[in-house]
Amino acid sequence: MSQFGKSGSKRGKPTYIYAIIGVALVLFLFGIVGWFFLNLRKTGDYFKENIQVQCFLNRDASKKKIDSVKAFITGMPQIKSVEYVTKEMAIKKFEADNDTTWRQFIQSNPLPESIDFYVKSSHVQTDSLRSISANIEGNFPGVIQEYKFPDEIVTKVGDFAKYMFIGFLVAAIILTILVIFSIDNTIRLAMYSNRFLIKTMQMVGATRWFIAKPINLRAIINGLIASGIAIALIWVAMLLVESFRPEFKVLRDNKSLILLFLTIIFLGVTITLVSTHRAVIKYLRMKLDDLY
Repeated sequence: MSQFGKSGSKRGKPTYIYAIIGVALVLFLFGIVGWFFLNLRKTGDYFKENIQVQCFLNRDASKKKIDSVKAFITGMPQIKSVEYVTKEMAIKKFEADNDTTWRQFIQSNPLPESIDFYVKSSHVQTDSLRSISANIEGNFPGVIQEYKFPDEIVTKVGDFAKYMFIGFLVAAIILTILVIFSIDNTIRLAMYSNRFLIKTMQMVGATRWFIAKPINLRAIINGLIASGIAIALIWVAMLLVESFRPEFKVLRDNKSLILLFLTIIFLGVTITLVSTHRAVIKYLRMKLDDLY
């Protein structure tokens, strides 16, 4: 009889360490995929916002008109940055990418002045760029000689970003479902080892709320601990990647990272709490003989 008591006591002793480690690993996997998705999205935005639109100016455009056009473009909400390129700056840029043998045949500078600007990523579509150009032309007729931007590249980058977003959105939904089921199964296994303790408390007269309250509170704490471990591992992995590939530092978006970490905490605490409470209620409703 005493041996049975020892065995029951041993089996009834709450064990949370494996559940915490299991949940932390699942959340770590979720966070790594989420971080990769953020970097991919940021990479798409980076390429989009480095597509240059050139407004070549008429040669007889006055400095006052040019300044007005530049100020107007700068004030447009779709614009990220604007640069006024003089003839001297244009020739320096040309010679940086090409040889200077043309100077043997042409003495004067043939390149026109231009106002170059970059558009925010959400507006880098062919229709949006043409709408911006039409807006500028409508307010300053005759000042701009020609608009130039890589139409084909804009289309390809836009399509690539759209399809990748859809693909990762589907992957994120599937991964979230897998994370929920994995954590739920981990918690249910952990609670299975505590089923005799739960039933014993019920048999001595403890109410359902009295039994569930401390276990639910412990579930919240375990969820926070698991989330904290997962976030720490993600942060270490992120720093290691950035140390080997410094270009990833440019892609880091702290606001998005904070949102990702809050999502991990929310998932860790919520799923752990719900799964634990469901397990407790399940074992309270079961007969003692069914626990064996």
